[in-house]
Amino acid sequence: MHSRILSVLRSAAPVCVLALASSLAQAQLAIEITGAGTNRMPVAIASFEGESALPRAVTDVVRADLERSGLFKMVELGPTPMGADAPVDFARIRSKGADSVAVGTIAPNGSGRYQVQVRLLDAAKQATLGSQAMVMAPAQYRTTGHRIADFIYEKLTGEPGVFSTRIAYVLKSGSRYELQIADADGSNAQTALASREPIISPSWSPDGSRLAYVSFEAKKPVVYVHSLATGQRNVAANFKGSNSAPAWSPDGRRLAVVLTKDGQSQLYSVSADGSGVQRLASSSGIDTEPSWSSDGMIYFTSDRGGSPQVYRVPAGGGDAQRVTFEGSYNVSPRPSPDGKSLVYVSRNGGRFQITMLDLASRQTQILTDSSKDESPSFAPNGRMVLYATEVGGRGVLSAVSSDGRVKQRLSVQSGDVREPAWGPQPRN
Repeated sequence: MHSRILSVLRSAAPVCVLALASSLAQAQLAIEITGAGTNRMPVAIASFEGESALPRAVTDVVRADLERSGLFKMVELGPTPMGADAPVDFARIRSKGADSVAVGTIAPNGSGRYQVQVRLLDAAKQATLGSQAMVMAPAQYRTTGHRIADFIYEKLTGEPGVFSTRIAYVLKSGSRYELQIADADGSNAQTALASREPIISPSWSPDGSRLAYVSFEAKKPVVYVHSLATGQRNVAANFKGSNSAPAWSPDGRRLAVVLTKDGQSQLYSVSADGSGVQRLASSSGIDTEPSWSSDGMIYFTSDRGGSPQVYRVPAGGGDAQRVTFEGSYNVSPRPSPDGKSLVYVSRNGGRFQITMLDLASRQTQILTDSSKDESPSFAPNGRMVLYATEVGGRGVLSAVSSDGRVKQRLSVQSGDVREPAWGPQPRN
C-alpha cells in the first residue's frame, strides 16, 4: 500500500489528456468535519447587500470555508443584508456573541459584472480591521467567496488562508483512473487526465500551472509534466526501468525523481523538460519518495540502514543524513513550507499513521487516529495536512491540522480517492 512504485505493469490502454477547464467531473468530493479546534473565534458573516442577484450567495461560501477551518465559530445574524458602508449596530453584534463581523455590498457595474466591497469590523473596538474590493462575474461567486474567506482568515489569524488553493488527487472508479483537480473544499472537481492504467504521485509546480505525475499508459511508469491550462504535456523521465515519484524544486525548474536505470531505485534530478539528469545520492538499498524543502534539502525514504527511514541530502547531491530514529518504519516525508517540521507515515502497532516531527526539538506527534494513512501533503500555510486513508475499505481523503485537533474527511459516493497533493497559493 505504501510503495509508490507499482510492481505489476499492465497492458497499454487508452488515455485522455485534457485541458483543466474543458472537462467537468461528475464526482464531487463531499467534505465532513470530524473534529474541531478548541477556543474557536466567534465571527459573524452578515448577508451581503445585493448578493441575492447571484446564482448562490457568496457569504454561504465564506461561512462554510471559515467553519471548515476549525478555528472559527459562526455567529448567526439573520437574513437581513448589511452593506459595506451601512451603519453597524455593534451592540447587537456583541449581544450575539461575535467578536468581529464582515459586511459587504455586491452591485452591478454596468458591464455584466459586479463590484464587490467587503469590510471586516472589530465589534468590541467598533473599528475597521480591513477592507477588500474586487470585480466578479456572476458565475465566480465561489471563487469570490474563497478570496473573501482568505482575507478574513488572514486578518484574524495573521496567517494566509488557503481557501483559494486547489488540490489534486486520483479517483479510481472501476477500471478507470482520473487525475482530478478541485477547490480546497472539494468542489468544482475537474479531470486533467483519464486512463485505464494507474496514475500516481501528482506533484504541483510552485506556480500552480503544472502537475508532474507518473502514468503507466506506456506499460511502465513514466514521469510526465502536464500544463493544466492547455492540457499539453511532455515526458520528463522515461529511462530504462522505472521512473517515479516526481517532486518539484522550489524554483520550478527541476524535478527530483526516482529511477532504476542503473539498478536499484535511486534519487536523481532532471529538468522539467527531461534534460540534464543528475544523480543525487547513492546507496545499496532503495531510495524513493523525494520531497524538496525550502532550505535546499531533499528529504526521502530509504532502507539503506535496514528498515525504511527518512533521510535528507543537499539538493546538489552529497552525503545523506538520517532524520527519523523512532520506530522501524517511517516513510513518505514531506517538509513543511517553512522547513521547520516534517510529516511522514509511521507504523505504530500495525497502524500506519501521519506523524509530525519538529526538526529543531526532535519531538514527534501522531496526528491521526486512523490505520491506513498514506501520501501526506502540507497546505501552503503549513496549518493543515492532506492525506489518503481508508474508511470501510474505500479510499478517502482526510485532512488534519498540524496540532492534530481539527479533522476533515473528503470522499465521493463511488470510487476510491487517493494520491492527494495540496497546491500552492494562487498568484494574483
